[in-house]
Order: sequence, then structure tokens, then C-alpha cells
Amino acid sequence: MVTYKDAGVDISHEDRVIKALVSQITFKRTDIKPAELGLHYAGAVEFGDYYLVLSTDGVGSKMIVAEMANKFDTVGIDMIAMNVNDAICIGAEPVALVDYLAVGHITEEIAEQIGKGLNEGAKEANINIVGGETATLPDMIKGIDLAGTVLAIVKKDEIITGKDVKPGDVIVGLRSSGIHSNGLSLARKVFFDIAKMDVYDKLSYGKTVAEELLTPTRIYVKPVLEMVRDKDIEVKGLAHITGGSFRKLKRLNDKVTYYIDNLPEPLPIFKEIQRLGNVPDEEMFRTFNMGIGFCVIVDEEDADKVIKISNKYNIPAQIIGRVVDSLEVNGNKVVGKSVVKYNDKFIILE
Repeated sequence: MVTYKDAGVDISHEDRVIKALVSQITFKRTDIKPAELGLHYAGAVEFGDYYLVLSTDGVGSKMIVAEMANKFDTVGIDMIAMNVNDAICIGAEPVALVDYLAVGHITEEIAEQIGKGLNEGAKEANINIVGGETATLPDMIKGIDLAGTVLAIVKKDEIITGKDVKPGDVIVGLRSSGIHSNGLSLARKVFFDIAKMDVYDKLSYGKTVAEELLTPTRIYVKPVLEMVRDKDIEVKGLAHITGGSFRKLKRLNDKVTYYIDNLPEPLPIFKEIQRLGNVPDEEMFRTFNMGIGFCVIVDEEDADKVIKISNKYNIPAQIIGRVVDSLEVNGNKVVGKSVVKYNDKFIILE
């Protein structure tokens, strides 16, 4: 049995590190006020009638798989997806991005491949890439790391924080394209260390390890912005399902409980990781998106409209759960967390 911690990533420790870091950042300009968003998916500052929204993220250890397969033409899509999918979680429209490429050494051919992915991601997200930085750091970086920062905008009176999420609302899940860009440390440990596979080896359902792990992260910008702008839909909360899975729903509103009991069948990649690594259900849901890449919380009467828009963009969607005051689990009252019912058992995501 293997866990994410065994692969070198301790989510609980990361949470403590973030809190320690943020606790020391107390300075705020008085003439430009930040939005009070807590630990939401993105940050924002006032700019007239708007908020300027910023989010930053990278590809992570998916880059190691790209290096193993010598295939870099999709990682740019991943980087952009991880950024813009966070920015839209407060209803903001991404408009521009700058990238940061840190390398020990890089060839022109690899740079061209990365650029191709960046262009595809920019097109899908409808943003401009306005600049960036390439740093050659042979004493610090042995491979290649790609990260970026996105700028988005939202009118002050149209920001979506999750404060209006309430019991009775439903959670609509939009399907992921695969593993996206989270949990790759655990996936690599399972495939390469435990199962002793190569990136070109085929999985039980025909795809190679490289094909599956390098499937680019789905970009949800166009369907989600259409949902937000639809006057017939009241979008109450938006969540990008990444590392930590559904536990991040509490970023929207931690006074309610998110009960997820109608998930679609997990994608084959997750079943394969669990089978080969003997990974417990609890660990799978703490690490991976399990087939749902984005959540939209609305009144039940608006769910069909959200699903219709998602389907219009060829993204399967369905109601996967609902918001409740609290939930009784094994004799204990659960409040302010996400609870997944899977394989006839309850998984509390702390």
C-alpha cells in the first residue's frame, strides 16, 4: 500500500507551510485595497469598478514525465490551465499571462515544443501571453520547470466568493480529461518505482503511460464564463478540483458541508494507479481529481442549464452531490468539510 506521503508529498505539511508563510505577510497598501478572499483560488486588488485578479501555478512534476518521454508539446497547456482554472473560480475573466521557464539546460527544439503548448493553451483560454522570463540555472535546476502567472478581471459587484453557498444547493461536476497536473509524484512512484514500468509501456486499456500522464489539463474558461454570464443562472460557488481533490470546496464556504454521493465512474487512469499501487480509496480522494476537474454550485433548478452549457463544449457534467448543514458519519457530526460516499463507505476529506 502506497500513499502520497510515501511519494514525498505531505498535503497536511503543505497546509501548515502555507499558513506559516501567509502568517508573516501582513503589509497592505492603503490606497489599493485587496479583496478579502482568504485562502481562495486567486487573489485580487481593487481597480476602479473592477478587481484585478492574479493567480500563479506551474506544471509540477509532470515535467519529469515529459522529460522521460522527450515530449514537451502539451505542458504549456497544463501550465495555462492550472492558472486560468483557478482565476475563474471567483468569476473572473483571464486576459493575460506571463511565464517563467527555469532550466539547467534546454535545446531550441524543446523550447519550440513548449511554445507550441503555450500557444494552444492561450487559444483555448482566450488570453494573451504578454511576456515572461527564462532562467538558466545549472547549479539549481537539473531539469526543466515551467510556471506562470495569470491576470484576470471581474467587476466588483460580480465577484463570486462562495459566500452565498447554502444548504440545498447542488454540486455539478465537470469531467476532467485525466490526471491533469496533480498527484504526479504518486502516479510516478506507482508506475515507475512499484510497477517498474517504462513511459512507453501500455496500460491495461491500451494507452501508454506517457500518453495517459501527459494528457493535458482541461481548460474550463469558456464554459464557466458562459455559465457566470448567463442571467438565468445564479452561480454561487466555483471550485477547481486539483491536489487535495474535493477538500478544497471548503475554500468557498467552510460553514457548510459538501456531500458528494453521485460520482461518475472514475477514469481508467485512477483505477490503474489504485490497482498497481494498492492505494486506499481515502488516499485516492486526497490526491487526485478522480475524474471531476471542476465544480459549479447552483440552485437545483439551475443545474440542467449548467450541464447543458458544459455539454455544449463537449465536457460531460452531472450533479455529483449537494450542500448540507452537517452530516452524520459513523456517529460523528461533520461540519465544514467535504464527505465523499464511495464504494459504500464515507470518506471525510480533512
